[in-house]
Amino acid sequence: MFKDLFNTTMSIIFRPSETWRKLREKQPDDSDKFLSGYVYPFVGMIAIAGFLGILFTRKEFDLQMALKSTIFLLLSVFGGFFLAAYLMNEMWHALFGREKNMRLCQTFVGYSSALMFSLDILLSLLPEFFFLRFLILYTIYIVWEGAVPYMDVEAEEQLKFVSLSTAIIVATPFILEFILGLLMPGLKY
Repeated sequence: MFKDLFNTTMSIIFRPSETWRKLREKQPDDSDKFLSGYVYPFVGMIAIAGFLGILFTRKEFDLQMALKSTIFLLLSVFGGFFLAAYLMNEMWHALFGREKNMRLCQTFVGYSSALMFSLDILLSLLPEFFFLRFLILYTIYIVWEGAVPYMDVEAEEQLKFVSLSTAIIVATPFILEFILGLLMPGLKY
């Protein structure tokens, strides 16, 4: 399972054009299979990386702080994914006149978030490499390459779709993290 997850992630990051075509052909039958085989393992690895990152990168050994940061990270990543998929589905129907398809939107958001998920793991373990956060802008290219072959967006609507989708995919976890920080200030690490 983790080998397939790693291969798919590396492929979507480094060869998005051909990978999106392959993913469209072998699209999962149901969203539960995609969630349990791709998103949930990523969320689990992010949680473990967040826990270990706080536990071993701080000068003091603080289990309570590690648990708080893990909860905070889990809520922002997990909630950000589902909120982004929901917003994408609504946008898909309202702005592009397509039939709502949550499974399609979840898979597109999940695969498009591969780089963000990978960076969350890396930056949780190595917080001193915070400048790598700028690589999230590469998500624009990943979404661009997937718009036509995976989502069947017409070429004249591609720029509009990519702009809105990227904004939703990238901004939703950060907005959720900000809101959680306001609602639960003691939870922020």
